[in-house]
Amino acid sequence: MIDVKRTVPALFLVLSLVSCQDDLHLDRSAESPSVTATAPEAALPTPLSTPTVTPLSPGAGIEDENNTIDVFKAAAPATVFVTQKQLVRNSYTRRTQEIPAGSGSGFVWDRDGHIVTNYHVVDGGSSFTVTLFNQKSYPAELVGGEPRKDIAVLKIDAPEEDLMPITLPKKGSEQVVGQKAIAIGNPFGLDHTLTTGVVSAIGREVLGYGKVTIKDMIQTDASINPGNSGGPLLDSAGHLLGINAMIYSQSGSSAGIGFAVPVSTIRRVVPQIIETGHAEQAGLGISILSDDVARRAAIAGVIIESVMEDSPAAEAGLRGLSTGKNGVELGDVIVAIDEEEVLTYDDLYNALEAKTAGDRVKVKVVREQKEQVIECGVTILK
Repeated sequence: MIDVKRTVPALFLVLSLVSCQDDLHLDRSAESPSVTATAPEAALPTPLSTPTVTPLSPGAGIEDENNTIDVFKAAAPATVFVTQKQLVRNSYTRRTQEIPAGSGSGFVWDRDGHIVTNYHVVDGGSSFTVTLFNQKSYPAELVGGEPRKDIAVLKIDAPEEDLMPITLPKKGSEQVVGQKAIAIGNPFGLDHTLTTGVVSAIGREVLGYGKVTIKDMIQTDASINPGNSGGPLLDSAGHLLGINAMIYSQSGSSAGIGFAVPVSTIRRVVPQIIETGHAEQAGLGISILSDDVARRAAIAGVIIESVMEDSPAAEAGLRGLSTGKNGVELGDVIVAIDEEEVLTYDDLYNALEAKTAGDRVKVKVVREQKEQVIECGVTILK
């Protein structure tokens, strides 16, 4: 359940989807929606055995070349081609028909047939097809997704022997600037294309498809083009670094600045989507007005519209809008969470994202033109 009302602005991302090629906007501000949180990590799938990959070691160019070949042999069978169709009404016949609407990449998550891709690759689709490395194609069901992380999960009914899950790194593994980065995907529909580069930066904050800032993004100069979205970014051991999501470009093609959602986020979100169809979302139990409304009213902060019954916010005494003699009266305006400034929904979302049920936060609000700090519990929204 999303405890927010919001308006969605125009998209300024170059999302690497064949049907979408706009410019990436690195503005840190976002419009409005709700709040997610980290929940206990679900059990991860047990990958199938994969060909042995020798991690890259310093040496002659031939070693680098052989390593790249080994990584491709190991990871290419886990990489898939995703296409979608959308329902369109013919303006002349008034009949509704499905037409091809875009394509992207993805990778096999487990032997149950779960496929991980970007949310923007499947958004708006009425039906989906996944083509494996062996060129066999299967209809896919959309299990669910998390637009704020640009992650979605599909499911296909394929023989276990045809499914080669991607290899995950050990928990706690960290990306290092300068380490090798290998992207495999389907740019412009050219299946299983490999490009190489390095991890150019880590910890980037980029406004994502869901109109909130995605933190800890990996920046790479490995060439990423339309159609690469949803494909894996790998290290020299063939382990997943992240999921290719977007590029910064004025032309719509690779300019050497690509971004991937990190594997740490994928580890957390994907099992939740598989289990419930969506990522868990932490909140206070409030609905808020859009950032546009706050800006038009010249109010700095997040305006609480209403407080849900029996919620942590209700127990803490937070106030929403009310009706008085002079019309609608302002209640509380959130300006900080745990001393972290909150001016927009984006700020609120990221302030609560790492929280889980039972946590408590200090909410600084402006009430009747005076600031006060109220301790409030956190809940997982349904």
